[in-house]
Amino acid sequence: MNTQRLSLLRVLLVGGLIVTLSMGIRHGFGLFNLPITQENGWGRETFAFAIALQNLIWGAAQPLMGGLSDRFGAYRVLIVGGLLYALGLLGMSLAESGLSFTLAAGLCLGLSLASCTYSVVYGIIGRNVPENKRVWAMGVAAATGSFGQFLMIPLEQSLISQFGVHEALILLALMASLIIPLAWTVKEPVLANHLQGHQQTVAEAIHEAFTNRNFQLLTLGYFVCGFQVVFIGVHLAPYLKDMSTINPAVGGAQVATIALALVGLFNVFGTYVAGALGQRYPKRYLLSFIYGARAIVITVYLAYPISPLSTYVFAALMGFLWLSTVPLTNAIVAQVFGVKYLSMLSGFVFFSHQLGSFVGAYLGGYIFDQTGSYQIVWWIAIALGVFAACINLPIKEVAITRKAIQPA
Repeated sequence: MNTQRLSLLRVLLVGGLIVTLSMGIRHGFGLFNLPITQENGWGRETFAFAIALQNLIWGAAQPLMGGLSDRFGAYRVLIVGGLLYALGLLGMSLAESGLSFTLAAGLCLGLSLASCTYSVVYGIIGRNVPENKRVWAMGVAAATGSFGQFLMIPLEQSLISQFGVHEALILLALMASLIIPLAWTVKEPVLANHLQGHQQTVAEAIHEAFTNRNFQLLTLGYFVCGFQVVFIGVHLAPYLKDMSTINPAVGGAQVATIALALVGLFNVFGTYVAGALGQRYPKRYLLSFIYGARAIVITVYLAYPISPLSTYVFAALMGFLWLSTVPLTNAIVAQVFGVKYLSMLSGFVFFSHQLGSFVGAYLGGYIFDQTGSYQIVWWIAIALGVFAACINLPIKEVAITRKAIQPA
């Protein structure tokens, strides 16, 4: 039996760098909201719809890209993702209409993110990291990627300030293209021992997962994660601008930039801690705590007068809870269903996350354009957090027992 693996250091380092670029760049898209819409005379709904479509396509394509990664090798999918990422950012820079902007930011970037983010990278980790280190390794990779969010926010704001929106997007496209050479370094030598034992087909794996109650509950909870983080990521900057009528100190771009950077910084610690704790404690309880804590943090933020300090505290706390769901959710999928189809099954769960992202991004822009306020969407985010905290509790973290197929 061939058990050849990539080294742990290479998997963590390269996987972290790829996620740093892919997640870090997209984390700053909210900074482009007002400059692009104001320059082109668009309503916020136009920008919000493009980002919402991006998240929807990202989620819809993720199971396909995950399946291709499982079947043909993750490095091929990562190369395609890096190429599409660069093309999408260039398209955003050159777009002169809402349609062309939506095709670039929505369609092209949605496909690219499906090809070079967590589900594909976690598939590599699942196949090359021993089970007793898997959750920790996923947490490390997520933490490394989270550092990219902290790093990219001030960098993107600096690029916008120094060179302008269009030139900033071109420079980001050059950075995204670095994913292509990085992908070659995680070319897996052999599909190894995760293929041994029960030779389950793709159709059997999909049916098994979708009829499993644990998978269903996990998927519903991930919808909430997507709704909350994308709504805040896309609409926090314009929300602060609107709230400057109450407190002018929160209206500058600096406050939004620092807040989003704090989300990225504390996300580093949150994802690492989640991965470490998930190796020792039931992951369902940790997920329930994270969703419940998010609801509390948002409620307190809205209850007190807004200020730069309250915004920074809110951003730090939300950052700690931001992507800490990712290693825990993917680890439960691996634990229950195994790693043979990990990228594909994680992709299906992630599709639910991106449905939530679509609703959070678009609903924020739509309700604002209709009412002139984000207040309704904030309260929806709170209610969904309570819901997700409840439905994660009954999940059972027990591996499915399958009858092995005996050789003839």
